[in-house]
Formats: sequence, C-alpha cells, structure tokens
Amino acid sequence: MYDVILFYLGIVIIVATVFPRILSGYLITAPIAYLLIAVFAFSFFIQSPLPHFGEEPYLGKRMTELGVIISLTAAGLKINNPFSWNTWKYAARLLIITMPITIALIALFAWKYLGFAPATAMLIAAVIAPTDPVLASETQTTPPLIDDSSNTRLALTAEAGLNDGLAFPFTNMAIAMALIGAHPSLWFSDWLMTDFFYKIITGTLAGLVSGWLLAKIIYSTSQPKSHHLSISIGLLALGLTFFPYGLAELLHSYGFIAVFVAACMFKHQESTHEYLNILHDFSEEMERTMVVLLFTLLGIYISKDYLSDFQWYMIPASMIILMIIRPAAGIIGLTGSDLPKHKKYIISFYGIRGIGSIYYLLYAFYHAGFQQGNEALALVTTLIVLSVFIHGLSARPVLKRWIPDHKENSRM
Repeated sequence: MYDVILFYLGIVIIVATVFPRILSGYLITAPIAYLLIAVFAFSFFIQSPLPHFGEEPYLGKRMTELGVIISLTAAGLKINNPFSWNTWKYAARLLIITMPITIALIALFAWKYLGFAPATAMLIAAVIAPTDPVLASETQTTPPLIDDSSNTRLALTAEAGLNDGLAFPFTNMAIAMALIGAHPSLWFSDWLMTDFFYKIITGTLAGLVSGWLLAKIIYSTSQPKSHHLSISIGLLALGLTFFPYGLAELLHSYGFIAVFVAACMFKHQESTHEYLNILHDFSEEMERTMVVLLFTLLGIYISKDYLSDFQWYMIPASMIILMIIRPAAGIIGLTGSDLPKHKKYIISFYGIRGIGSIYYLLYAFYHAGFQQGNEALALVTTLIVLSVFIHGLSARPVLKRWIPDHKENSRM
C-alpha cells in the first residue's frame, strides 16, 4: 500500500504540473478534468477502501483543511496595498452584508422548503456561504509584482480570502444547535463572545504578528543573487502557511483568518521584493497539487456513495442557491457602491463554491451528529459540482468580454 501511495503521489504531482498548461487554451478547466477523471477511474477501475465521508470525516477534513490554507496564502500574497480601504471597500460589502444575507436565506430555504432540521439547515447555510479560494483562481487578481487595476478581481480575491474564516462562527453556531438545542437562549451569549468576537480578533492578531515576524526574518537575511536562498525562500512558503495557522489554533482561534492576514501582512512589509513571486509561485504549485488530491477525494465519494445519498430535488435547489440567492445577496451588498452595473453582476454571480464547503461540513460532522447528515453532504456536493461547471466554464470568456484588463490565467 505504501508503494501504491508513492506511485499515486507521483502521478498527482505530474498531473498538477502538466494539466493546467495543456488546458490553458481550452474552455474546460483543470478542476473539471480532475473531477471527471476521478469519477471515471473510481467507478470502473479502482475499488476505493475509504469509508463514507459523512460517517468517517477525519481524513477528508484534514486534507481539505490543508488545501484551503495553502490557497489562502497564495490569495493573500496577491493583494496589493492589503491594508488600504480602497482595496477592501467592495469586499467589505460582500463580507458584512452579502455573506450574512446569504446565510440567512439559505438557512431559511433549507429549513422551510427542503425539510432539513434547524441545526442541519444552519450548517448547510454556513458551509455554502463562503466563496472558495481553492477554485476561484480564474477570477482572482494577478501575482504579487504585477499591477492589476481590476476592482472586480480584487473584490473577489479579498472576499475569498476572508470569508472562509468568517464562515467558522456560523458553522460553530450550527454545531451548538446540534449539541445543545436550536433555541438561541441555550448558546447565543457564549457563541457571541467566544466563537465570534474572541476567535475572530485573536485569529486576526495571530496573523498580523506572525506575518510581520516572518517578513522581518526573511527580508533581513535575503541576498538577491543567492540561488540557494531563492530555493529556501520558496520552502518558507510552508512556514508562512503553517506557522500562523498553528499559532492561531493553539490560541483556540480561527487559523484560516490568521493564514490570510499573515500573507497580507507579509506582502505589506515589502510589496516590491523579488522573493514575493517565489513565495507566491511555490504556494500556487502546492495549491495545484492539492486540487488534484481533493478532487480525487470528491470523485471517490461521487463514484461510491453519492448516488445513494442523492435526491433529485438537489439539482433545482442548488441552482436556486447559485443562480438566485447568491447573486441577489451580492447585488444587495453592492448597492450604493460606485461600481458599474455589469461589474456588480459579475461579482455577485461568481461566488464559487468548492472545497472549503466540504471542509466545513466534515469539520461539523467530526464535532457533532447532525440529522440528515449524508443528505446534506450530497446537497453540498451537488452544488459544488454545478458551481465547478457553471462558474468554471463561464469565468474565462465572461471576464475576457466584460473586464478588459483581465489577464488570461490557466490555473483554474
């Protein structure tokens, strides 16, 4: 089995390196290809030993967790002027207005119209609400040292960077409802003080401190002409990912927020340093490898257990969430901003759902039992697959047509 794992990892690395380049000139994106290959392979040729994800969530939780934090590092390094209000003026609307509205509407929809228990409905809303940083690369801004004047891509990148962390309080709310009871009087005060205020503030501070510290260490010891140092700087991308995440988790706060904030702080300390590109490129190569692994896991679930959990209502329900609820909430959040109408529509529509949603779902399953848990997993999987196809196939031509300064990017 060890030899098989090594062989498989070798294939994953090769595929992650080659596929995006092969598909760069085609409408189909790499995640779509990975998903189709995984489903086909595990349906007809490979017998998977893995148990049902919803019943044994630990392995899936850890792998999706790793994929998300690596993507958050790459996203944070892309953002120019990360602590300027102009950078966040649109993303802030998406985080403060659009995300809570999305959660409220999906929770109500899942409870009243889809028949889920209150805790499960809240969980579905919390895990679906954030825009996924792993799959949103086609709509993200440019690498660190390349100027990008597109406020559309900047808003989507900043939103994807922070709303994964901000989904945690609402996921913990669903866990509290499952463990204690649905009535807010049983858990609201503890949730507000601990899961909302303490963990968000502490995660942000952990990210600021760790990003500043790592920047001082790296930039003070760097020698521009050193080839070996360039390699070590690339490896330090792992430190920029794991150190803030581990610090925040040890402080019982939100590691996702810490990782993204740390990358932003690192970028802020020296926004023109040539090693920013090395860090960013290394993070993106790791991200590509994780996308192959994660879509392999998703393909295993779809090929083995998904059909037994699936119900036909999930397709129209997912379309309502993707095509009506998220766009409507996005338009509400951006109302009153100075963005042109077509950019408001594009930002509102491209709320890509993906691996982060699977992580939150498995995280919740690991900490509490939820009624209709397998059904919720199938619904979220349906929504992710539809999002991968709808957003993945349309992002490149739409942005090329409506965002003139869009630079082709083959990573999605």
